[in-house]
Amino acid sequence: MRILIAPDKFKGTLSAREVGEAIAAGLRGNLPDAKIDIMPMADGGEGTAEVISEALGASWVKCKAHDPIGREIEAQYGWIGKRKLAVMEMSEAAGMRRLQPNEYDVDLANTFGVGEMILDAAKRGAQQIIIGLGGSATNDGGFGMARALGFQFLDCDGGKLDCFKQSSLQKAERIEKPTGLKLPKIIAAVDVRNPLLGENGATGVFGPQKGATPDQIKVLESALAKLADVLAAQFGFDYRDKPGAGAAGGLGFGLMSFCGATIRRGFDVVAESVGLEAKMKDVDLVITGEGSLDRQTLEGKTPAGVARLAHKLGKRVFAMVGRATADRQARELFDGVYQNARVGMSQEENMKKAGELLRENARELAKKL
Repeated sequence: MRILIAPDKFKGTLSAREVGEAIAAGLRGNLPDAKIDIMPMADGGEGTAEVISEALGASWVKCKAHDPIGREIEAQYGWIGKRKLAVMEMSEAAGMRRLQPNEYDVDLANTFGVGEMILDAAKRGAQQIIIGLGGSATNDGGFGMARALGFQFLDCDGGKLDCFKQSSLQKAERIEKPTGLKLPKIIAAVDVRNPLLGENGATGVFGPQKGATPDQIKVLESALAKLADVLAAQFGFDYRDKPGAGAAGGLGFGLMSFCGATIRRGFDVVAESVGLEAKMKDVDLVITGEGSLDRQTLEGKTPAGVARLAHKLGKRVFAMVGRATADRQARELFDGVYQNARVGMSQEENMKKAGELLRENARELAKKL
């Protein structure tokens, strides 16, 4: 029997590679002759750069950048020299993981460091950049990134908006492009399809998760709307309603507007980079997984992508997850769903024992196989 294990990470608990290894260990106890391959996956969220870089044999390079609140940091990204390809994540510079809980300030947090990383890759000679848009602490629509790239934002009197606060965008009237800026082709890998504005937009959906108060949400929404209006009036394009524009606090919108980037489903980008379909053709069954299986899984998360590809190729596919809701449509994607959650077990204990529970579930699946 040939088995492919293609999971995403269990956020805050296990990397995708660790998830795969735990499942494989459980399977081998009852299927000692099975040929098991592990292919870590991601969908544009955190871990995307690591998965693609590992698959393509990238080296890790470092550059100076700034974190969401302006502190100098050393950021890293994957570099595949023979392909002139840089693989990075916006969260490396502008992610929640860079902040302590008492430092969350969604108006102040900015993407300046992301622009610095893009410039570093361009100077290195990159012809293409893949950037994952998960785990952001920001809601600035790419304002900070654009400033790092040399764009200038002016008010009605022609004065520069020097403040990094996103709310200052409400005063923007004109944008000046930098001269001589040359950027490689940029592909933004996203795991959400939200537009920039509205109830389902960057601020409305994700602002509260980053500490935004109801009053702040109104101001931040107004600032992003003004940014989109100025860009549309001055340059004649408007990406506010594009799926994925609201990813990473509107950085999807910013990358399209200031860098000419292409927004793609993160799972598709990763699957193509690692050669998932070719690998899947030669196996008998597939196992995938992530921390939570729920309605959001259907919106382009790794397990849904793996399941749909498995169905296309006529393969059985199983999911092993931290927890699963009763959502029928999500569960029906799989021939079986195994969850770590146990009656009476707290979420903290579930996460702490994730590897052990995955091995138990894999042993149970192996018995049925």
